[in-house]
Amino acid sequence: MKLDSQVTAVITGGASGLGAATARQLASHGVKVALFDLNEAQGEALAQELGGIFCKVDVTSEEQVDAGFAKARAALGQERILVNCAGTGNAIKTASRDKATGEIRSFPTANFDRIIQINLVGTFRCIAKSAAGMLTLTPQEDGERGVIINTASVAAQDGQMGQASYSASKAGIVGMTLPIARDLMGDGIRVNTILPGIFNTPLLQAAPDNVKAALAATVPFPKRLGEPPEYAHLAETLITNRYLNGECIRIDGAIRMAPR
Repeated sequence: MKLDSQVTAVITGGASGLGAATARQLASHGVKVALFDLNEAQGEALAQELGGIFCKVDVTSEEQVDAGFAKARAALGQERILVNCAGTGNAIKTASRDKATGEIRSFPTANFDRIIQINLVGTFRCIAKSAAGMLTLTPQEDGERGVIINTASVAAQDGQMGQASYSASKAGIVGMTLPIARDLMGDGIRVNTILPGIFNTPLLQAAPDNVKAALAATVPFPKRLGEPPEYAHLAETLITNRYLNGECIRIDGAIRMAPR
């Protein structure tokens, strides 16, 4: 897909981190961007910087997702690009014993379900809503109507201790990529997924320097954390190369996560 001012993109989790970097990358080509996020202050500021629009959206809410797409389309037109970056995680072992009290605890099912609802169901909800809108568009070169990029994680393939819910949610995104690409192949909509490794996002930026250095040392090469613009450049490639479809691509410096 050609990136220019005739194209609109919706980026979930677009106020910071990987989503913000992707919004900046696309906007640098003239693409009109709509940012879905819960952080109003950051989202509004970035939207103003990029000449786009901010929509306060919780991806677990059908009503908020519908309202977000309606607002974005009214302001910028029907999107041809959707980039799903909204997500979160937790770290809870399946079952454990408290070292101080000896109490045995199990992973609360509600906590497990929350991660699945945000990362997996929220991603699918946005895919389905966006794809329905893309079906109304006139096909471009090769019959292409739109492109959808999802964000999984290397934890989909080598999750660590305490990552059962997170890994399951991200593996679900990987697992649904090809079926959704096949669902939409007759309508000219491509679907790809990126699996980031350890990236220097706001969550990690708050960690002590020694922790970040230790994490960076586990990366084979280059021995550092990934930077959000590197994710954004890969997203751009997946968008602009029309022969990339149904793919799940790691961007991780060749890391394979250890058990802990």
